[in-house]
Amino acid sequence: MGKIIVAGIGPGSKEDITPAVLEAVREADVVVGYKYYFQFIEGYVKPGCECIDTGMKKERERAEEAFRLAEQGKTVVVISSGDAGLYGMAPLIYEMAAVVGRSALPLGSSKNASKRCRPEADVVGNASERCNPCAATLGSVAHYSIEIVTLPGISAFQKAASLLGAPIGHDTCLISLSDLMTPWEVIERRIKAAAVGDFVTAVYNPKSHGRYWQLYRLQELFLKERSAETPVGYVRQAGREEQEVKVTTLGAFNPEEVDMFTVIIIGNSQTYQWNGKMITPRGYYRTKLQTPPPTPPLEGRGAAAPYPPRLPSLQGEGLGVGSVTKPGQQIMMQSFRTIEGELRRKDYPLGHKWALLHAIHTTADFDMEDILYTDEGAVEALYKKVANGELKTIVTDVTMVTSGIRKGALARLGIEAKCYLSDQRIAKLTAQPLPSHVGEGSGVGSVTQITRTQAGIRLAVEEHPDALFVFGNAPTALMELCDLIRKGKARPAGIIAAPVGFVHVRESKHMVKPFRDIPKIIVEGRKGGSNLAATLCNAILTFDDAAQLRPGRDL
Repeated sequence: MGKIIVAGIGPGSKEDITPAVLEAVREADVVVGYKYYFQFIEGYVKPGCECIDTGMKKERERAEEAFRLAEQGKTVVVISSGDAGLYGMAPLIYEMAAVVGRSALPLGSSKNASKRCRPEADVVGNASERCNPCAATLGSVAHYSIEIVTLPGISAFQKAASLLGAPIGHDTCLISLSDLMTPWEVIERRIKAAAVGDFVTAVYNPKSHGRYWQLYRLQELFLKERSAETPVGYVRQAGREEQEVKVTTLGAFNPEEVDMFTVIIIGNSQTYQWNGKMITPRGYYRTKLQTPPPTPPLEGRGAAAPYPPRLPSLQGEGLGVGSVTKPGQQIMMQSFRTIEGELRRKDYPLGHKWALLHAIHTTADFDMEDILYTDEGAVEALYKKVANGELKTIVTDVTMVTSGIRKGALARLGIEAKCYLSDQRIAKLTAQPLPSHVGEGSGVGSVTQITRTQAGIRLAVEEHPDALFVFGNAPTALMELCDLIRKGKARPAGIIAAPVGFVHVRESKHMVKPFRDIPKIIVEGRKGGSNLAATLCNAILTFDDAAQLRPGRDL
């Protein structure tokens, strides 16, 4: 029988291909791989060697082709960029031999077993269009003990590390942000473990066309455990003509500067910069590694910057309840004072504190102190737009949010609150099927039609692209707005993100954070709701009452 050699051809230059791999390529009867990689080995293949390309994202077909050809007695080299064992073809080849082989049938027992490839040229098109083997055909291969050999290659993170200096001098882990094969919940759990464990962390597959927010989330999680001054290096197109190398810090790192061809390396607590390079010391110049205590997480807002100096107490003179004529407002003021007294922190910025008091007052849930996120100055910025007459429209995802926004405040400020769910155009939009493939990272790949709330947001963006958008129910509507922002169709004055539930809720909120130039208020995690979204909107409309702690003017 034949042999399958899985070979890592390095990150992207001929100089980084190992002699063992080059020798294997020279001896191969067939080379199977992604077409882009053939340029790096085309000068080493022997005359008559078949080069078979299965196309992008066709790894499974690539492996099936290799087994079929090896069954014919050929020596097959499966090429994989970097090291074939790191997010490469080696695991798939071994898994196919092991898993499929367990339930294999003897050769010839299937009516499809005699089906074979007939290559028509030295470089053949998509193999999956020529052959579509059944499990029995592939399974039979395992009974003939095809030899499988893995040849290591220089990985992308190793090449990147060499260009960045010496960033992986201590314990290191690798994390891929691609959620095609791994659920995001699992990836996030691993990110948190790496950050808490103080590992130097190499990040593969940081972004793609349809997957943009995950890298922002990783940065956010690392900033909860590491200093903003932690060195970060990233290399794009390592080893290739388009190579770019940059060293920055965790706080200054801009995810928009990287793409799917970039490898990122985040230093640990000991990593430092020297002469434009990263160094993670092994410990030779220290008698004892002195790891600084982790920076405590900053609750309620971004962790990259500390809170400003403590504000004076808002329980000043002249706020006695006796001067309030409306009973509802009197009760609300008393409640706010009670909540303020029970907050763990007393130094929140005024805008964040005002929103937080409203959120806790509405829900009686002090977890809000941990999960309410506001961009720095978001409440203040949005109120300024209201006061200046720049913000005239509030769009909500469901009518219950619209109902909860105080009518007196809307009338007083000349603002219209709208929900499009009852619009007659909704039915037509929801009847239209989505494209057959919804982008990676969208989380809605199995959906064939848009929801009514998604349709409502599409209509709203057509008519009010610069409105304040408020979400208290539907994560799909929030995801729709994010997509429209990325396409340049929406320019929201601000976003309140408080959808509630269990499916795509967390992800939808993560998707919002990368829009750093849009003021945002977010209830993180699964919690949220229409009442919560509405009260956060009310906090913005009444921010001029915050300094005196006088809520409830429009009750």
